[in-house]
Amino acid sequence: MNHPASRVPYVSYDPTRHLLLTPQDDEAPARVARLRALGIGTSPLPAFDEFARKLARTTRAPYSMVNFIDEHRQYFAGLYTPAQDQAVELGPAPASAQPGRVMDRDHGYCPHVIVRRKALVLEDVCDYPRFAGNPVVDEIGIRSYLGAPLIDRTGMALGTVCVVDLEPRPWGREGLETIKSMAAELVEQIHRMEQRQQESP
Repeated sequence: MNHPASRVPYVSYDPTRHLLLTPQDDEAPARVARLRALGIGTSPLPAFDEFARKLARTTRAPYSMVNFIDEHRQYFAGLYTPAQDQAVELGPAPASAQPGRVMDRDHGYCPHVIVRRKALVLEDVCDYPRFAGNPVVDEIGIRSYLGAPLIDRTGMALGTVCVVDLEPRPWGREGLETIKSMAAELVEQIHRMEQRQQESP
């Protein structure tokens, strides 16, 4: 199967660590404009927090996120954690941001999902040299990841839904199908939100 060179994402390389880093995201400016039009991606929404809670329970994962990504950061508009159903510190956050809802773009695996536009299953991130050196492994202790893109009716990858665990997890095909199905469910929810916006005076 031929893959045009234009479809192969550029990936930066850090020679000091010998690791492949976050892929270049050429759609980010258009995504930011679309998210702005939808009114999502910059503040927490109870509906997204509830969806993250539902996703965590469905997959029996301790952490779950609804994640929107711009040129510089990731924002967890929906977040579930095992402690108190509220945000925990996942990365450095500006003073003006909701604590624990913001993470640098070069942390984690959602930026790979959004550029690939495909679900990503990492049962043990340490089995993959490309992903084992990600900062979330040492800084947060993440060992497994399951995520899928949120691709809306315009074809835009708005963000991701994902679950993570601090232990390796055999997500398997069932986990893959679950995360893809729930991503599609959330996209439909976003479309309904958009329709209500358009219908309101």
